[in-house]
This record gives sequence, structure tokens and C-alpha cells, in this order.
Amino acid sequence: MFISVFSAILSTFLSQPRDAQSILRALEARYHHAQTLKAAFYERYSDSSSSGEGSAESGIVYFSQPGRMRWEYESPEKKLFIVDGTNVWFYVPADRTVSRAKVKESSDWRTPLALLTGKSDLSKLCRSIEILDPAKAQDPEDRPGAAENTVLRCIPKRESADADEEIRAVLLESDPESHLVRLIIRQPGNLETEFRFANWEENLPVAETMFHFAPPQGVTVVDESALANRVH
Repeated sequence: MFISVFSAILSTFLSQPRDAQSILRALEARYHHAQTLKAAFYERYSDSSSSGEGSAESGIVYFSQPGRMRWEYESPEKKLFIVDGTNVWFYVPADRTVSRAKVKESSDWRTPLALLTGKSDLSKLCRSIEILDPAKAQDPEDRPGAAENTVLRCIPKRESADADEEIRAVLLESDPESHLVRLIIRQPGNLETEFRFANWEENLPVAETMFHFAPPQGVTVVDESALANRVH
């Protein structure tokens, strides 16, 4: 399942030395030692096979040990995405509906980002990890956003029997202080999901209740696993 593949893909990305393994260890050192994290995020999804169809959103994200997170979408629409350690909740107030799924069963791309506060080892999940040379990058997205940043490319090991769920590559861009500033996930069919992060804060007080979700009165809860069983 691609979630298990990507789960620790996200977990190793920290460094400054000029070899890929050192960069991964540096990223781990920064994020795995933090009890809480907060950052502004920008998320972009694109499908170049569908006439350039895509979307972009932004907001604030919080992470907490062990493996919990809260995404507060502010633009263009209010939404809430919470991983409480057991379940994944996605709430769109305008729709009056909440979707719920087990963390291990979720196919949502935000779920593996909980590994920012996990202990996984990315190098064990990647068939290969390399530093991309900006001078040789043909795709503009493969180049760092700033000259001093570093971009790593991870080619995941194959685990899914479904080729449509395979991750072709994951790009991790870090700054000189080993902050994750950009993450790109590439799937077959020219599907690409990009996350950009800024204004990281570490070990700030975050209420435990931030990572719990109670469906508001009158809101319908849709269980993703039950829905999938009905479809099949």
C-alpha cells in the first residue's frame, strides 16, 4: 500500500553535508526531536494529463508526537484535516460532512506527513536516494527554490501490486538549517502533489484537544472503509 511506502519516505530529510545520507539524517534530527511543530503551508495538485487540471490551497499545519497532525485550510475554502494517531478525519464545513478512515487504510497524501513527528527510516524504503544537480535538472521543479537549498530524490521500493498506486518519485527540498521547505510526490499518469512549508516553529505549546475531532451536531460521518466495501 503506498501509504506504507510513503510513510517513512517522509521521515528522513535533514542535513547540510553534501551526501544524501547525511542530509537525511540532519532532517530527522531536527523534526524527530521536536515534540510539536507548526508551519504555514501551500499545497498544489496537478494532473498534466488532463489539460493541466489542478488546484491550490493554503493554511496552517500543526504536528505533535507521536504522529499526529492538524491541517487548517484557510484558502480558498475552510477545511480541516486531522490525524489523531488512530483515525484520519476530513471535514468541510460547507458540505456538512466528515469522512473518517483508519490511518493505515487512508489513501490521502497528507497522512504520511505525520511522519514529521515519527521515527521511521526513509533510506530503508527508498530503492535509491540522490542529491539532484541543479545544473543537470531538465524539469524546473527538480531545481531548488534557492541557490543554497538542497533537493533529494527518493525512488521508492515497490510494495503495491497496483501500478496506479505506485509512487514514481519523491523530491525533498531542505534549506541550510535543515528545514523542509518543499515536498513533491509524483505518481503515474503525470499526477503531482506539491507541499511548500514556511515559518517553522518547534516545541511550541499546542493543546492536546487540537488533535482530537468530534463531529458537530447534524454533520454526517462517512466511513471510508464501509464505502469502499459497498463499491466493491
